[in-house]
Amino acid sequence: MTYTKQKSSPEAIRNNFDQQVERFSNLETGQTTAVDSPLCMELVARSAALLNPEATRIMDLGCGGGNYAVKVSSFLPNVDCTLVDLSANMLVKAKERVSENISGSVTTIQGDYREVVFEENSYDVITAGTTLHHLREDQEWESVFLKIYRALKVGGTFWINDIVLSETDEINQMMLEGWIGEMRKHHDEDEVKMYLGRYESEDTPRTFSYQLDLMKQVGFSETIVLHKHFNFAAFGAIK
Repeated sequence: MTYTKQKSSPEAIRNNFDQQVERFSNLETGQTTAVDSPLCMELVARSAALLNPEATRIMDLGCGGGNYAVKVSSFLPNVDCTLVDLSANMLVKAKERVSENISGSVTTIQGDYREVVFEENSYDVITAGTTLHHLREDQEWESVFLKIYRALKVGGTFWINDIVLSETDEINQMMLEGWIGEMRKHHDEDEVKMYLGRYESEDTPRTFSYQLDLMKQVGFSETIVLHKHFNFAAFGAIK
C-alpha cells in the first residue's frame, strides 16, 4: 500500500505530543479520542498478567505518558520496564509514574521505534497503545512487527489497542461516524474537528485483519481478540 497524500513527519508528530503530556497521563479517562480506552487498558493489563504471570521485563512502545506501562505494571509489579517514545516530555512523565509501581528499574529510550534496536528474546510483555497507526508503508509494518516478535521471549505476548480500518469504504464511513459520536461525548465541535484533522494529517492505520494476519506471518503462534468497538480494537498475540 502506498500513500499519495503527504503525512506528518516524525518530527512534527513529536512536537505535537511534547505539548500533550497530561492528556496522555490519565488512567481514568485513558485517551479520550480513543473508543473505550480505559476498558481496553484494563483488558490488556489483565490479559498480560494472566498469560505472563512470572514476567520480569516489559516494554511499552510509543508509551506517551505511560498509561499502558502503568496499568500493566499494576498487575505485574516485579518487573523491569523499558519505555520508548519520540517525546522526551512524555518519557519523563511515564518514568515517574511507572517507578511508583515496580520494584525493578525503568529504562527510557527517546526515539522512533522503527529505528531503535531492541534486545532479542528479552521481554515477556510488549504493549503498543494507540501508536502503530503512525506506521506508513507495508515494509514499516512488517519490520516493526518482526522486531517486536524477535524481542519477545518464547511465550511472551504483544498487545495492541489502536484505531483500525474496515475492509470497505462503506463500513469505514459507518465506523467513522460512530467514532465522531463518541468523541462528542468528551469534546466540543472545535476539538472534534481538530482531532479529525490530526487523524487525516498524521495517521495511516490498517485493517484489523491485516494486523492479525501480519502477526501470524512474522511468527506468532496465536492471536487474541479482546475487544472491538467502532474503529478501535484491542488484540494481541503469543510468541
